[in-house]
Amino acid sequence: MEWGTIATIVLALLFAVGFPLALRSRSRGGPQKLEELRQHLEGMGVTTSPLDEGSAKSKAGKRRGRGEASPGAIRLSRWNIDSIRVVGVASQYGVNYFLDYLVNNPSLAFMEKKKKTSMAVKKDARIRGKVVNIEWRGDPSLAQRLNLDHRLRERLLQVDLASLKGGVNVLPEQKHGHVRIRTSYHLPSPQLLNAIDIIAQHVSSVW
Repeated sequence: MEWGTIATIVLALLFAVGFPLALRSRSRGGPQKLEELRQHLEGMGVTTSPLDEGSAKSKAGKRRGRGEASPGAIRLSRWNIDSIRVVGVASQYGVNYFLDYLVNNPSLAFMEKKKKTSMAVKKDARIRGKVVNIEWRGDPSLAQRLNLDHRLRERLLQVDLASLKGGVNVLPEQKHGHVRIRTSYHLPSPQLLNAIDIIAQHVSSVW
């Protein structure tokens, strides 16, 4: 039997065994992370409330593909961020969790296509790889505004960006009338939450 065939069989077995285990793990871990996030935000003095999963707004950021699901979202009061949704993505290798900071904008559905915008970091090798600058790339109008905002840069440089695997990504969901600002699952510090709220403010202004 050729090595390619053996590898295919092994991968199929991993998927057959690992994926169902990951789904069960997600069903337990997702609600725990949602409650952990709620308690963390309340501890920071952020006023929250559960998002009614039967409401129209609850559709924002819900399951998008196989293996991806959300146990729920938390609504914020008096922030540019409308809500934060915990998302679990299951695969044969386990479950990865993300936070989607959601900004509702129904008019997006009628605009020309917007690009994903992502954060890139510049490190100084002389200072043990310390992050010294941040650049945004993607949608021209949004990236320009984010790059010119010195408050945003200062807030992000105060954050442990290494803990945000994959960085910060702004994902327009035009068909569904909202924008997702996605990070890996990480309980936000006040500086990070404030930085993401500044991004949400720019998203609302530009789009």
